[in-house]
Amino acid sequence: MPSGSKEIVAELGGGPNGIAIGPGGKCFVCNNGGFDWHTDAAGNRPLTVSKYSGGRIEVVDLDSGKVDVLYTEANGVALSGPNDIVFDREGGFYFSDLGKVRRNEQDRGRVLYAKADGSSIRTLAAPVEMPNGVGLSPDESTLYVAETPTARLWAFDLVEPGQAKKLPWPSPHGGQFIAGSSGYQRFDSLAVEEDGQVCVATLVKGGISVVSPETGTVEHVPFPDPYTTNICFGGDGLRTAYITLSQTGQLIEVPWPRPGLPLNYLNK
Repeated sequence: MPSGSKEIVAELGGGPNGIAIGPGGKCFVCNNGGFDWHTDAAGNRPLTVSKYSGGRIEVVDLDSGKVDVLYTEANGVALSGPNDIVFDREGGFYFSDLGKVRRNEQDRGRVLYAKADGSSIRTLAAPVEMPNGVGLSPDESTLYVAETPTARLWAFDLVEPGQAKKLPWPSPHGGQFIAGSSGYQRFDSLAVEEDGQVCVATLVKGGISVVSPETGTVEHVPFPDPYTTNICFGGDGLRTAYITLSQTGQLIEVPWPRPGLPLNYLNK
């Protein structure tokens, strides 16, 4: 809320994660099904799965609080841990299915495209190593995907909504490598600036990695939380960054030197 207060709109259960406003002003939610949290003196961090209710895409009516389940599977394979989501101007949405980590194994992730009316869903790229943040270039010709454990940013050239022109091997999934980390860190969610740079929330090092897709150069903007997990833009001219600091449980707002890219159905 503008005052800094908070209000519960709906109770979804599981693990609500990335969200996006879609057609009709509805809120589309990536629900990863839930996982356990560990809390110690440093704060909070997620652990392996025990309380798991199944991955799904949900739609929330923000006026009534009504929740509908839109998708639970794609291509005959259950959604494991939907994570992040972005709408294109055609009314469809891309989302990442990060998967789940268990004590001795983990799922292979994938990136998908679906229609907002529940009529169509398909896999765009797989396997992807725990895909997390997703975002579109200003002209929507490129989809960006951040992998969490590898701290790599990939680009997929889109030939039409939901279909990518794949690169051959040795690309593991057809994407073009854009940038990565020279040291140990992890990538989380992302947002795109109006000029096309990609801002990736970065774990371990703690901050926002600003990536130039043209050159692959990375500028790190530090924040005082090793679980800096998400970023979006708002305010006048979209020059305010809203950033989640998850270990300390904070949502902060900071001035940003460049405007963010307007999102379909939210800022347009």
